[in-house]
Amino acid sequence: MTDPIADMLTRIRNAQLAAKEEVRIPFSKLKYNIAKILEENKFIERADRTGRQARKSIKIYLKYTHGKPAISGLRRVSKPGRRVYLPVKKIKRVKEGYGIAIISTPKGLMTDKEARRQKVGGEILCEIW
Repeated sequence: MTDPIADMLTRIRNAQLAAKEEVRIPFSKLKYNIAKILEENKFIERADRTGRQARKSIKIYLKYTHGKPAISGLRRVSKPGRRVYLPVKKIKRVKEGYGIAIISTPKGLMTDKEARRQKVGGEILCEIW
């Protein structure tokens, strides 16, 4: 069984290592919402939906500052073989607040900061810093 979120993070990581301007990822609502959270938190320039029906994809425009990628690290936390769920009190800050954790909650996808503000726990999908 493949992990689409891990695949997305790996594609972003590899594109940044190759200093690419953009990267295409097969479309899913979950991956699109993750890309939008990255955009809101200024880790990428923007994310667009492209294509139709079966050929839909997400085009992510990567962000660089002074030649260095805006994302210095990505880590998949909850995996298909080992799910990680945390109550709001146990959600820790990523890299002393410099990074974000993307959490799937009953109220939808959100960052760790939003989850603490709304006092809701959930599945920790990944961490980005």
